[in-house]
Amino acid sequence: MSLPDLTIRPRRLRRTPTLRRMVRETSLSVDDLIYPLFVDETISEPKPIASMPGVSRIPLSHVGKAVREVAAAGIPGVIFFGIPAKKDAIGSEAWNDEGIVQRAVRAAKDASPDTCVIADSCFCEYTDHGHCGVLHGEEVDNDATLENLQKEVVSYARSGVDIIAPSGMMDGMIGAIRTALDDNGFSHIPVMSYAVKYASGYFGPFRDAADSAPSFGDRSGYQMDPANRREAIKEAMIDINEGADMLMVKPGLAYMDIIAAVKEATDVPMAVYNVSGEYAMIKAAAEKGWIDERRVVLETMLGFKRAGADMILTYHAMDIARWLNND
Repeated sequence: MSLPDLTIRPRRLRRTPTLRRMVRETSLSVDDLIYPLFVDETISEPKPIASMPGVSRIPLSHVGKAVREVAAAGIPGVIFFGIPAKKDAIGSEAWNDEGIVQRAVRAAKDASPDTCVIADSCFCEYTDHGHCGVLHGEEVDNDATLENLQKEVVSYARSGVDIIAPSGMMDGMIGAIRTALDDNGFSHIPVMSYAVKYASGYFGPFRDAADSAPSFGDRSGYQMDPANRREAIKEAMIDINEGADMLMVKPGLAYMDIIAAVKEATDVPMAVYNVSGEYAMIKAAAEKGWIDERRVVLETMLGFKRAGADMILTYHAMDIARWLNND
């Protein structure tokens, strides 16, 4: 029995590791990574986060050491989340110039001036109710929250932050931030908008890490419905028109189509947040011996890059840097 014409044989280019490397369409580099850090004002030693193996809250005194280790690994940026000692109904510690994130930014820039320091800008870690802004009854007051957000980002800018990253999904947040920064002499500071942030079950461990679980209800009234795709483009375009310099999709793993769609529709750098639940699932399965952690993590990161991400915020960043540097 004769074989069909096999003039075209794609396997020719898969035959050796060197050939595969030479024709690889997508690459992953430490330059793509941003490492999240949780800084806790109430502790004096690192405190492991049970639902996120390998991740700890760190005290302010450890920020310099942590950022130097990130820089030594070749990772260009960190993003700070703060856990304050005091909380109130409006999250006023968020715009305290001596607040935990503000002091962490200063410590990071002192320790590693070239590291890009990003401040997550929201209120869920700072409010005693765990929602992302000012409440009227059980609803978040969008416009009152914008006024506080302006105060927060100007305080972060005064601390020396390199990028502002608002995550509260308030309408008009980018325009309000851009106005506040520009009016206060910080027109040079870019904004990385969490433009497309879904009301996701993948955030669970983060709420343990940042002590930010809402005391009632959920955030579906301001974060996006996971069923919606076209709305993601709408949100992204609104934020670009208001002055966003970069966009983010969060979470990542269940939203590869969204990353690709937003990337195709826009012309600004794209970030994806590989969130706590995604991290925890891989860690749990690897601990059971069910998966090869390194292989699955790197495959996931390539998936984000292939979908269109230019930057990846991930708790795996230090491990990825070690694996890539060793290779």
